Amino acid sequence: MTPNQITVARVAAAFVAVAFFTCFRHSVAADLVAVALTVMAIALDGVDGYVARTRGLATPLGAQLDILGDRVVENLFFTFFAVSGLVSLWVPILFFVRGTLTDFLRSLAARAGRSGFGRSGMIETGWGRALVGSRASRGAYASLKCVCFCYLGLLLPMAHLPVGWISFNTQELLLSAGHGVVWATVIFCVIRAVPVVWDGRRYFAAAEKVPARLPAAVIR
Repeated sequence: MTPNQITVARVAAAFVAVAFFTCFRHSVAADLVAVALTVMAIALDGVDGYVARTRGLATPLGAQLDILGDRVVENLFFTFFAVSGLVSLWVPILFFVRGTLTDFLRSLAARAGRSGFGRSGMIETGWGRALVGSRASRGAYASLKCVCFCYLGLLLPMAHLPVGWISFNTQELLLSAGHGVVWATVIFCVIRAVPVVWDGRRYFAAAEKVPARLPAAVIR
């Protein structure tokens, strides 16, 4: 498979996982299948990049498609869990705004010939590259999302358990742990956006100084 096909496959796996979470909430087996598909969707995020690098198939389109896949998967899961009542509505809103802002700044940097995580990347500071582009940071972020989505998915059947099967205190403890994982993911997500915003501000300022050239037919 090509890197782009792997990216499409992981997005498809995420949609199928959410479909299993949604349609088979009373089935523990279906819930476990959904969790396995969730792990696959997150794990393939690293596979497409690895294949692109090792086979020399890395392209600007592939990089943008990979980022798009990340956004779709993140917003899909967090929106679903917000609708399910397991997370606050502000969580998917925050991820949407954060993703839109960082992708906008990356697009401005790409117009200036700066993209990716290497020497030609938009992030020039060493601490920024370590926080955003290092394998440790990207692996930790992917792991956090995987744990977060899987844990929340496993909490879904709890609402359908027989009364008295699990104590109220245990339910509260499990929900509190879920909230802790969610906010750890949110905080790390925001922290990783800081270098992009910090180094991206110069491209925003540069774009603001360039006069827009619109076709005469548009200016009326």
